[in-house]
Amino acid sequence: MTIRVGITGAAGRMGRALTEAVALAGGELALTAAVESPQSTLLGADAGELSGIGKNGVIVVGSLAEVIDDIDVLIDFTVPAATLANVALCAARSVAMVIGTTGFSAAQQAQLERAARGIPVCKASNFSTGVNLCLQLLETAARVLGGESDIEIYEAHHRHKIDAPSGTALSMGEVVAAALGRDLHQVAVYGRQGQTGARERETIGFATVRGGDIVGDHTVTFAAEGERVEITHRASSRMAFARGAVRAAHWLAGRDADLYDMRNVLGFDEAPQVRRPLENQSHE
Repeated sequence: MTIRVGITGAAGRMGRALTEAVALAGGELALTAAVESPQSTLLGADAGELSGIGKNGVIVVGSLAEVIDDIDVLIDFTVPAATLANVALCAARSVAMVIGTTGFSAAQQAQLERAARGIPVCKASNFSTGVNLCLQLLETAARVLGGESDIEIYEAHHRHKIDAPSGTALSMGEVVAAALGRDLHQVAVYGRQGQTGARERETIGFATVRGGDIVGDHTVTFAAEGERVEITHRASSRMAFARGAVRAAHWLAGRDADLYDMRNVLGFDEAPQVRRPLENQSHE
């Protein structure tokens, strides 16, 4: 059976990559809906033509409600307020969701968790296969090196990114902190200036760069006396995220209602994420 996929933010850079990724996925998935902001000047355009793959007959509309009955899974990479409105509609109509939006507050994350009691939701700060492999490696590295290392997380993104640190950087920090039995909210340092004093071993530092068209760079450094270990991921195309999100949409179809993440999709973790503590994330 063909899985009918809808995309929100379809005219944006990520939305166009998602449209292409669905087309590349073959006959098991089909794009049947493309949604943009009601104020977009691209309403009425052909989603395939916008993405560069050629016309596919899917017209960009300004309301999810117009097309909600035409989809089985919605892929949403927008902003928290829009995503929460889409979650409410999807929950009411039993439509699964893949969520790449970040920047949610703890209260908004709780709303998502409540919605996931009724529909399957896959939410991740990064859908790249490589990034999720890095998260697995970071857990091991933290257990082996973290007690004797200073841990710093560097991330760089394009000049249009509106949140910092990135959701991926925060997820990396969460994984490292959890492996060491620390609370990231208590030990994170998001900036340094002036006479800061000697670095405290328990802290996890974050450094943020914004500029140009950088798709996404992340490095976690474990700096010990006499040696340094770095785990790095660099994305050169949004297709790395789009392909992962489409893979998640395929995996999610037919699943039980719950909150999952990309590590569930890749088989790294069997337990749904809704049973875990809240994470305050923020996206690519």
